[in-house]
Amino acid sequence: MSESQSRRLAAILAADIAGYSALMGADEARTVRDLKGHQAVVLPMVGDFGGRIIDTAGDGILAEFASVVNAVECAVAIQRTMAERNASIEPGRRMQFRIGINLGDVIYDDNRIFGDGINVAARLEGIAEPGGICVSGKVHEEIDGKMDFAYEDHGDRQLKNIARPVRVYGIRLDRAPASPASAQSDQPSIAILPFTNMSGDPEQEYFSDGISEDIITDLSKIGGLTVIARNSSFTYKGRPVDVRSIGRELGVRAVLEGSIRRAGNRVRITAQLIDSASGGHLWADRYDRDLTDIFAVQDDVTHRIVDALKITLSPAEKARLADGDTSNIDAYDCFLRGREFMLGKTKNRETFAQSIKFFTRAVELDPDYSQAYACLGFAYVFDYQNRWSEDPDSSLGLAKHYAQRAIAKDPNEPLAFCVSALVAVFEKDLDRAKSAVDRALSLNPNLAAAYNILGNIRNLSGQPLEAIPMIERAMRLDPAFNPHYLHFLGMAYLLAGKYETAAALFRQRIMLVPETDFSRATLASALGHLGEIDEAGRVWRELQEINPKYAFKDHFARLPFRPEDVERIAAGLAKAGLPT
Repeated sequence: MSESQSRRLAAILAADIAGYSALMGADEARTVRDLKGHQAVVLPMVGDFGGRIIDTAGDGILAEFASVVNAVECAVAIQRTMAERNASIEPGRRMQFRIGINLGDVIYDDNRIFGDGINVAARLEGIAEPGGICVSGKVHEEIDGKMDFAYEDHGDRQLKNIARPVRVYGIRLDRAPASPASAQSDQPSIAILPFTNMSGDPEQEYFSDGISEDIITDLSKIGGLTVIARNSSFTYKGRPVDVRSIGRELGVRAVLEGSIRRAGNRVRITAQLIDSASGGHLWADRYDRDLTDIFAVQDDVTHRIVDALKITLSPAEKARLADGDTSNIDAYDCFLRGREFMLGKTKNRETFAQSIKFFTRAVELDPDYSQAYACLGFAYVFDYQNRWSEDPDSSLGLAKHYAQRAIAKDPNEPLAFCVSALVAVFEKDLDRAKSAVDRALSLNPNLAAAYNILGNIRNLSGQPLEAIPMIERAMRLDPAFNPHYLHFLGMAYLLAGKYETAAALFRQRIMLVPETDFSRATLASALGHLGEIDEAGRVWRELQEINPKYAFKDHFARLPFRPEDVERIAAGLAKAGLPT
């Protein structure tokens, strides 16, 4: 495989319109018009279920999902939506999708996506009935018992240009109940792009980035709105903006973009909210204000977005949006600088020290600054995990201290409860961790990190199948796929005994984080369970090159896994003849 290529496991959905050529032959103009109308409704549904559209050539749709469950739920929702739309159309002009879904390895390069994972999905779509869904045996294995659908076993089928027969199942839509996800498919969704720094001074990037992130934070507190996380929306920083493409890639119905020009004590902010399907403006405005008015501008932008998306706020949400964390502009400036160091692409001893310096200064300037205390706690958790400081073990206590200070200053600060949950996990108090993360999600239902923490808690508590949807929810909110999530998702499948899927996820994580030792240890275990002894040995040798001091027993002694789960992981290593 070339350096420009990568491989990962994905659920692939392939769909096209049955009898499309005949419809075109009968009335080309109307067929094109009808297709565009259906696509305007159907395409955003892929993003609503956590997927990403790969191609929409002609009458077809090709999409990928990290979650098999989400892919199937999306397919069911599409077929139900099309049935409703067709009910009011004369029979000869109705359009019906055929859908195929497969789970398999997919190869990506700079310009395209290919592999048997896609080829099988396309062949399954070709044999599906109009208005029907065919899935491969691998998909059926993953969803069986998780989804209350009825299936028809079509047996092993020899698909065109596919070397080996594929087990095929049909989903009985007449006996498929509406899922909670499909019921929420019309929920508004938004991505806030990093505002462009128009100040002519690169040193002001932290300020424009910080304003964007604060809007993300405020909107994330709204339960009726899906808000894409900073990690994903900031991947578009400095890139040409094609709002329609961004909408498809992130699975959102609206995109906010804007610019900031800061000069002395004056600031000019422009903002525009765009419908990602049509490209039309939903709202736009420009603000010329004193720097001290920046908080009022942020509040106004947030409420304008809520109004434009026709979202009804609960009394609790209104109260949370009205809460201001600081009115001290100098403290706020230090906070933004610290957060830029903490969340930037580069994370090391130096950026940790800089973030601590600025957060500390922020709380010196405003001793009641809850969010700054919470970020201090988060930074010290990073140090405890990455061992940057001279005494990283003491950082866990500091993280706990600052999280408690943040909550004392503001009992509604979600990040503080997130930090508290992380500390509790490291202290092996899973009940306290669960309570804290539940509180964080009640205050911020879009907090991707909190969903991942909850998934990890369920992994550690012996509930790996319940962990999977939590981690997949984190991925939906952060569709650029923070590599961190892949390890926890792989761990869930490993603990559930689904070793092939676990191995594929660990491989993907290693590809994205080449220096990881933990994912190599768990990959070696999965490979041992699969009987791939030579490959497990190769992975273990890579681990030893990266971390010669790695010892499985010492590592897992620090983690709050149940003894029987540690035994399962150790058994895979033992089967491969590796040390435990």
